[in-house]
Amino acid sequence: MSEKIISIATDFWNIRGDLRLFGFINIGTHCSLVRLSTGKFVLLDAYTLPPKVKQQVDKLTNNGDDIEAIINLHPFHTLHVENAHEQYPDAKLFGTQRHIEKFPNLPWQPQLTESTDFAALYADDFSFSVPKGVDFISSNEHVHFSSVLAYHKHSKTVHSDDTIMYLEMPLLVTLFKPPQITFHITLAKALQPRAGAADEFRKWVQQIAVLWSQTENFCAAHSAVIKGSDDKPLSFTGKILNALKNIEGTLEKHARKYDQ
Repeated sequence: MSEKIISIATDFWNIRGDLRLFGFINIGTHCSLVRLSTGKFVLLDAYTLPPKVKQQVDKLTNNGDDIEAIINLHPFHTLHVENAHEQYPDAKLFGTQRHIEKFPNLPWQPQLTESTDFAALYADDFSFSVPKGVDFISSNEHVHFSSVLAYHKHSKTVHSDDTIMYLEMPLLVTLFKPPQITFHITLAKALQPRAGAADEFRKWVQQIAVLWSQTENFCAAHSAVIKGSDDKPLSFTGKILNALKNIEGTLEKHARKYDQ
């Protein structure tokens, strides 16, 4: 996956980045540049922008001066936090509790990105949602299921890290099974070991399916993007409810174990 910036919609750009496992398996990652209703910009998530991409971002943002904040949404996406701050040191830095604990010397804002206080700061432009019934910061370092999902109201775009993914299959596979929205494979390990957790997650999915039913574009880490112009109609509600249907077995197994 080559590093590039993609114009998703008016006021929304998705930056596709590289993330290599074992030095050669590129699973990719992303961040998004969003223009606010004020005319200022924010970066959703952190990525070390390569020269050509940074040049494009700087051109859009008055040489970076109009980037007012870097908003880290995934507690386990931390590889580029310091570099992103170095690239745009005047931008406010928001993060989850884990970001702050991992980088205590950085100038973090007091509002955690998983909090309602933070969501209120950008309520004019975004709707944020934290998955229910699952650990937001898992004690298992390999469980990266949860993140803060962001819905940009003006462009009708969802930005997701890990939690909800879009699997883009090889051409031969798509002849038999089209690409689909799905949930991260660590869901079973992320569900909280208590009664009611599975149902809370199910209801959360159903809630965002309704609240974000106008979604026209979807940007996912480690996978791909859906632009409404390429996939009309996107039918985010239908796709997310289909993804829920596909993991009902996992939810039911969890409920059988804990809902006594």
